Amino acid sequence: MNGKGKYILVAIGLIILGLMVWYFSNIVAYILISVVLSFIGRPVVDFLNKVKIKKWTCPPALSAGVTLILLWFVMVMFFRTFIPMVAAQAQELSTIDVNAAAHSLEEPIKNLETLIAKYSAEGDDFNLKAVVIDNFTSFVKISDVSSIFGSLAGTLGNIFIALFSISFITFFFLKDSSLFTGGVVLMVPAKHEEGVRHVLDSIKNLLMRYFVGLFFEVILVGFLVTIGLSIVGLPFGTAVVIGLFAGMMNVIPYIGPIIGATFGMIIGIATNIHADFYTEILPLLGYMALVFACVQVIDNILFQPLIYSNSVNAHPLEIFIVIIMAGSMAGIIGMMLAIPFYTILRVIAKEFFNQYRFVKKLTQNI
Repeated sequence: MNGKGKYILVAIGLIILGLMVWYFSNIVAYILISVVLSFIGRPVVDFLNKVKIKKWTCPPALSAGVTLILLWFVMVMFFRTFIPMVAAQAQELSTIDVNAAAHSLEEPIKNLETLIAKYSAEGDDFNLKAVVIDNFTSFVKISDVSSIFGSLAGTLGNIFIALFSISFITFFFLKDSSLFTGGVVLMVPAKHEEGVRHVLDSIKNLLMRYFVGLFFEVILVGFLVTIGLSIVGLPFGTAVVIGLFAGMMNVIPYIGPIIGATFGMIIGIATNIHADFYTEILPLLGYMALVFACVQVIDNILFQPLIYSNSVNAHPLEIFIVIIMAGSMAGIIGMMLAIPFYTILRVIAKEFFNQYRFVKKLTQNI
């Protein structure tokens, strides 16, 4: 077969593979989630495998089973602890009288309308009150607990299948760390097997450090925000909900903290809507902004350098450029997936294209 025919076969194979991934997207998602969970649980499995009592050593299946149970225990306790708080906060928001709330904020809204009209290009009046009512009404409707849990109940069967599938796949990935590698190696020519194995091992080690670090970053950021907001006067349940959201949004590099802080400010206003704006709400917002700023400084100085730089061995400026490019191409999802995909590309480039000076410079720390 000539070279042109080989390229055509490769192209057809890639198209068929892409169609299969699209058609079985749910299964692919289960496998990817299982891979991430196995990365997080791998340190526990390695520790249990080293346990030795006299002549008895912990079997790999037992280590994997205990780790899987521990992972699900942590997640169940997480949801059992925080879901009631989130539901209570949502119920409280759903009872807010939006028109009355807008009336209590009428004076600062008029001042903002005057300021906007003053600097407006056309000089037209701007009805900020109507905008606030419309947007706040939409926000409160999102907090309708009955509709949220009703939609969850309708998909309970699919959720059970997903949880069982992810648990089953994760168990075997924890039990045999080379299982995923072996499956990928089967799809490449024998002459490239050694290189592909080396690539997959490097990717596994780098991403394991990244996801474990990211997991602890979410917990630490959420904890610090919760403690800080409790200190400045928010009820503990409200502070926990805001801290939980801020921690999860922090997974999105750079823009995530802004989303978390904005959500926190909205909740802060909503839960104190009947208080005086200038003497109570405005100082509270200032203290909340200070809390978010302090947590972000701590995150930038301590947490993120360890996760985004050291875990994937890349320069912070390099990471920043990659994240911005991913965000421009695929939005928030792209920003979330930028670092893992960039890590994979760097490892592949080092293994197969290291003869180029640019690639050698870019991957010298891997």
